[in-house]
Amino acid sequence: MNPELVRKALDKVSNPNVLVNLVSRRVRQLNSGNRPLLITSPTLGAADIALTEIVEDKMKWDAPETPEIAEAAAAG
Repeated sequence: MNPELVRKALDKVSNPNVLVNLVSRRVRQLNSGNRPLLITSPTLGAADIALTEIVEDKMKWDAPETPEIAEAAAAG
């Protein structure tokens, strides 16, 4: 895994736990046959592809800003 990509991805996501979850989910998708969301070098690994997708804003995610918002959304 490229440390430069990790640093840039952390600038986008800001929470390392969320970044780990995003990357691991995307790596599973790529390894199961999903195509990358961008043109990549054949030498890049799945984790580097996932990080590059995050850095280049190809992946979107929603995260509540506070635990109270998450609890309110779950309560419906």
